[in-house]
Amino acid sequence: MRVLRALPLLLLALVPSVQRRVDASRGAFSGGDDTLYLWSGAQVRRLAPGLESLLADVYWLRTVQYYGSQHAFEGGGGYPLLGPLIDITVSLDPRMEIAYRYGAIFLSEHAPQGAGRPEDGVALLERGVAAQPDNWRLRQDLGFYTFLFLHDAPKASRVLDEAARLPGAPAWLRTLAGDVLLRGGDRATARRIWEELQAQALDPAMRGNAWAQLAVLDALDEADRLTGLVQEFARRTGRRPASLEELVPAGLLSRPPVDIYKVPFAYDPGTGEVTIGRDSPLHRPR
Repeated sequence: MRVLRALPLLLLALVPSVQRRVDASRGAFSGGDDTLYLWSGAQVRRLAPGLESLLADVYWLRTVQYYGSQHAFEGGGGYPLLGPLIDITVSLDPRMEIAYRYGAIFLSEHAPQGAGRPEDGVALLERGVAAQPDNWRLRQDLGFYTFLFLHDAPKASRVLDEAARLPGAPAWLRTLAGDVLLRGGDRATARRIWEELQAQALDPAMRGNAWAQLAVLDALDEADRLTGLVQEFARRTGRRPASLEELVPAGLLSRPPVDIYKVPFAYDPGTGEVTIGRDSPLHRPR
């Protein structure tokens, strides 16, 4: 009987050893294609009853490792195992807030920073809200991501208003819910949301992601300003500049414009529109 009771612990202890052997066989820079052992949350529960929380921690660590290795060594590649790994994690421990919050950003972010599947990210947060209905942070994130990635302002506003009514929620959430509804896709509202996420983040990775999103907004604002300078050049000369460099001798710029990564802004002389350069880390598909 004691042997049977100890069996789950013995099996769990073997996981790191087995994983090291698998990783060694795949090479030092493996993207982690074999991190999912074809287990569902239900199967893992049957293997080690009573150890669900511990196994959820193990799977969450493997999820983060998989995401990091795919991003660093595989260039993203869609992160095919990301969804299943997160699903197993939250199946084992539906109370693991970090898995919902981090998992949603991993899934929602544009490639290669994320999987580029915002619908899956929002669905994960909806699952978290269902599991933890009194957690205002999860409901807040659901509203934020519905607005930022799905661009559904009415639904986002409704969710944020629900979050504002939960115990412990900050009063500004209700005001923000109104701003989202009234101003729709206004860039200033998106900036406020990312600033709040950055201020709330306890982990450097989450703060870094929010910083990157704010940098994108800054670059979009700068592209709009440059487009205005192109229009001013055309008003003065009767033609659009052939390139943005022409704005320098015209006295409209002190130097050719680049973003924070020193990548030049893109310019279309046919339309006069300035956009973020496609080679810039700040570029996002429209």
